[in-house]
Amino acid sequence: MSRTQKSDKDFSLSNKKPKKKKSLASKLFASFMLTAAVAAAVIAVAALLFLREITESLPTTPEILAHEPSLATKVYDRKGRLITQLFQENRTWVKLQNVSPWMVKAILAAEDDKFYEHAGIRPIAIARALVIDIFHGEAKQGASTITQQLARNLFLSNEKTIIRKAREMVLAIRLERIYTKDQLLEMYLNTIYMGHGTYGIEAASREYFAKPPAKLDINESATLAGLVAAPEKYSPYRHKGNSQARKSYVLRRMLDLDWISKGDYDANINKEPKLAQTERVGNPITLEDAPYFVSYILFSHLLPSYGADRIYRGGLSVHTTIDRDLQAKGEEIVSSMKHEGALVAIDPNTGEILALVGGRDFNKSKFNRATQAFRQPGSSFKPIVYASALEQGYRGVDHVLDAPLLFPNGWAPGNYTSNKYDGEVTLMKALARSINTSAVRLAQISGVRHITDLARRIGITTPHLPDDLSVALGTASLTPLEMSVAYSAFANNGYQVKPYAIKEILSQRGETLEQNGPQLTPAVTPTVAVTMRSMLQQVTSWGTGARAKIADHETFGKTGTTNEWTDAWFVGGVPGLVVVVYVGNDDHKPLGGRSTGAAAALPVWKSFVEYAVNTLALPSTFSIPSDAEVEAVRVCRATGFLAAPGCEAADLLLPLGHAPSSLCPWHGGTIAEALADANAPVLLLAPIDEETDVNRYALHLGGAPAAQPQPGAAETPAEPAPPVTPTQKPKKSEPSKVPSATEKKPYEKRKYETQDEVDKRYQELLKQYGII
Repeated sequence: MSRTQKSDKDFSLSNKKPKKKKSLASKLFASFMLTAAVAAAVIAVAALLFLREITESLPTTPEILAHEPSLATKVYDRKGRLITQLFQENRTWVKLQNVSPWMVKAILAAEDDKFYEHAGIRPIAIARALVIDIFHGEAKQGASTITQQLARNLFLSNEKTIIRKAREMVLAIRLERIYTKDQLLEMYLNTIYMGHGTYGIEAASREYFAKPPAKLDINESATLAGLVAAPEKYSPYRHKGNSQARKSYVLRRMLDLDWISKGDYDANINKEPKLAQTERVGNPITLEDAPYFVSYILFSHLLPSYGADRIYRGGLSVHTTIDRDLQAKGEEIVSSMKHEGALVAIDPNTGEILALVGGRDFNKSKFNRATQAFRQPGSSFKPIVYASALEQGYRGVDHVLDAPLLFPNGWAPGNYTSNKYDGEVTLMKALARSINTSAVRLAQISGVRHITDLARRIGITTPHLPDDLSVALGTASLTPLEMSVAYSAFANNGYQVKPYAIKEILSQRGETLEQNGPQLTPAVTPTVAVTMRSMLQQVTSWGTGARAKIADHETFGKTGTTNEWTDAWFVGGVPGLVVVVYVGNDDHKPLGGRSTGAAAALPVWKSFVEYAVNTLALPSTFSIPSDAEVEAVRVCRATGFLAAPGCEAADLLLPLGHAPSSLCPWHGGTIAEALADANAPVLLLAPIDEETDVNRYALHLGGAPAAQPQPGAAETPAEPAPPVTPTQKPKKSEPSKVPSATEKKPYEKRKYETQDEVDKRYQELLKQYGII
């Protein structure tokens, strides 16, 4: 072979060898690319599946738009003043324009200074955080924009996982497409948790600085912006050092961003913000202000009507009837009482509850004695007995006996001061002096059925209303709220009012959900109401309630005391106001020291009413409607005839044309004129009264009253006496049931609830409505 041929051959071989190596590399590269392509496809498919998985569980655009934040329901008094808030998250929505510009700058500096530049996420910050997370092997570094934080706050949990982070980014991008930047920032400022049970800038601003967010200064804004990262760690209440350090960081960021001047920075860097007086920890079940009233409307109306979710998350505005100042005064007075009790104040012309206090301390006892305590009213029930008599045509100047009583079954009701009887007395005196035997006789004259019917008509709803003569002594069991309604009929000229505590409820958008107003139903005639009120004014003028008289205001009322001094009451009012005060131990043990209504309840009543007449600027006199047809007469307290110069006189309203026309024959008038007076007072005899009782206890015209021997005393022959007052027995009197002299009444059998039982019931209610 020639050298040339060999060379060509070698050249040919050498050329073939590199070609073979290139083909292998190509194959390897092609394999790599194919693998990479497959891997990329797998990753892409996996990513698409992952993205599909996470997006399927995310809210849709319509769901995002329909989202309602959890807002606190606000309860206001009658003047629009805030009483309390009901919430699961203590949040009140505020518009962005109502937030201080310093607060906006501080929150952006602390959390996301590029907020107005990005589209919801910051890829570089996310990549940096991802590297750190991979290095640590767990989620350590945050890189969330304000939009991402908002997405998390609204729709996601706070767990630190890749899946949650991915969902957060997807949601952030969606939110940026749906809302403007200002809308997103407003939503963020209203949803972030800022410690101590507060959500959003409005609640936080008031919690920490007791001011609206529009008035926050640089120092306060930086302090609040610093809270967002870790609200408990940076709480100015609990960790002042941490709070100051975090505030300094925020101020430095604001300075670096040229959002505050160096002078502003220097002025605030070491300045401690002035915090509210005390830390208040948000709690949805702790009722701090007007607790008995709020619990009353909560469990009697709000929760049954609207449900816990809407009340505690719906941001409703509940406008109530109470006056915050009166409520606070009532709570102050009741809390200082020696024994438990209750106070109710109501506008008798409308039924609006102006104050309602159910006990001395709500934190110690949830039992609302104003609405839940069924107690004997004692003598404070007597006006209903007397109103029944007036309704049947009897008058305050007519007479009834105050004499011993003994019924065939052995029942023998006596007076507060036993063994002392006044004989024949006027109805107004029997009421003013709270004479028991006279009330029982009047009940027998009027009929128990008529009394209970009238009680129902004027607003007594208790199921514990006796159907026997003991009703005259107040042996019913009823609540202070019921008594306020009943007495309102005497104050408002004869109408039953429906008590109400809520005037209006608005949705978070301001839509009216409910409105309430006065509901009045005719119960008794204006004549009966006005003349009954006039008799009750005698009680506060010269009777057992004389110390209740309110200066420069017409005042009416009645004391009430039960057997063994277990319950004490004072019920009454002035023009435009009826107030009930009840005092009594929850276990029905005696109050001790012969605590009567005049001693235990009346001073509390007077203290409250004196404050109320000035606070409410109430009128001084009662209005008398033209259809009442009454006339004012000055009469003798003892005889009911027109007052003579020597009489102890009383100014009384009587039905027009039914007033006596003759002077009192005891103190200057003549017997002849008295006997000839067609409207002369009449002695009303009960079915149990015998002629011997009349002879023994009657008041004799123109002379001294008949001798009134004490029970058991020997009778002595009497001198012939002047004629007695004309007498009258009911022509038709239904038989009245007489209570047993030995058997316990239903109210005496009922077991009282212990404090543990009351608290248990309260907790059960909270569980029932899902509050706890």
